Amino acid sequence: MTRRDDRRPRSHSLRDRVPLRLRKAVPWHRQGSTWREAKPAVIAQALKRATALPSGNWYAVAASREISGRKPFGANVAGTEVVVWRDQSGRLRAGPGSCPHLGAPLRDSPVVCGTLVCHWHGLALEGGPFAGWVPYPVHDDGVLVWVRLDTLSGEQPLDEPVLPERPRLADSVAAVYTAVGICEPEDIVANRLDPWHGAWFHPYSFVDLTVDDASGHDDGFAVDVSFKVAGRAVVPVRAVFTTPEPRTVVMHITEGEGATSVVETHATPLAPDAAGRPRTAVIEAVIATSERPGFAVARAAAPLLRPLMRRTAGRLWRDDLAYAERRWALRSNGTFPG
Repeated sequence: MTRRDDRRPRSHSLRDRVPLRLRKAVPWHRQGSTWREAKPAVIAQALKRATALPSGNWYAVAASREISGRKPFGANVAGTEVVVWRDQSGRLRAGPGSCPHLGAPLRDSPVVCGTLVCHWHGLALEGGPFAGWVPYPVHDDGVLVWVRLDTLSGEQPLDEPVLPERPRLADSVAAVYTAVGICEPEDIVANRLDPWHGAWFHPYSFVDLTVDDASGHDDGFAVDVSFKVAGRAVVPVRAVFTTPEPRTVVMHITEGEGATSVVETHATPLAPDAAGRPRTAVIEAVIATSERPGFAVARAAAPLLRPLMRRTAGRLWRDDLAYAERRWALRSNGTFPG
């Protein structure tokens, strides 16, 4: 799916200046059911369109802030060990996570003056090809770090990962939340391509959710929803869900408070667990912005805001990982009704 611009001219009425609304309290069980609208065939078709998109062999592996020049970051992408670090200039370096000498785990080795030094026998890697170690292409988009693994995906390589439209990072606050589930990337993507479950499955966060079938978004879903603040106070917004590449679903806020903010959900396959079950990392980037003058204060308080943003994402993903894991469990034994 590709993103379409769904923004409409914004007025400057009192209602726009005050984003909070008070809604009538409606018991959870009395809200309108959505199971008829959440047609399995519609979700399956959206998933099929998404998985057919090119990725250029790029995989999101970590938040940019996680990669430092003090120690390496290690990941296992679908059974391929990867190690990433920064050299003295701050430039990213990436390559196989197993030492070419005798297989030491390079993720446990120190970075000394920008050089990764194997802690078994001292083989020093500066980031270029050396002693059988061949680097991987790596990309830092300012929020996330991506590694290109051409032998894993086998697609036509792209110079950079396929990224969605984002607000300017200088005008935003970004936070990244990561969790791991027993499922495959398609189960994570399918969860995000089912917006109808939001107010039912996450009543502590969302109310009054409707999917606009007449929005003209044949390549995504336009959703009107209210975020709960406290009690009856809510903030209504319009959001559009699209997929720029096969393992990413993006929610763009197109109207209401925080317009142009995005939530990017990236699904990265990991090595199977001890029982041979698939594991997938959810790497979710929340990039929040606002036109309000007071948002400059929020940007200044970003170190305090990021843990709160991660906590909010974590609460949602405790539920959504249960959804994705259940979907995989049913698919694996042939009982998934969709």
